[in-house]
Amino acid sequence: MSKTITRTDLVTALNQEVGLSQNECVRYLESLLDEVADCLVKGEAVKISSFATFSVRDKKERIGRNPKTGEKAAISPRKVVVFRPSQKLKLRINQSEN
Repeated sequence: MSKTITRTDLVTALNQEVGLSQNECVRYLESLLDEVADCLVKGEAVKISSFATFSVRDKKERIGRNPKTGEKAAISPRKVVVFRPSQKLKLRINQSEN
């Protein structure tokens, strides 16, 4: 069963782990997420040691197909965020399966 972790879940976990007030935890989490987003907007990679690296990649224009009709359609060029998990995170995920 999968669960979506929300900002509220992260704030609650931070509050329980560190003992700061809920408002302080919200400010810290928002500050962290804003910093990550700002760096990605600038085209910088964000590396969180032992967790992952986030980076932005440019995708070129290409021709795709509408899955319902099969009609060809142009997919415009865009930027996408790429998530690369660290080796430690990969190992931790694979060990949890056993």
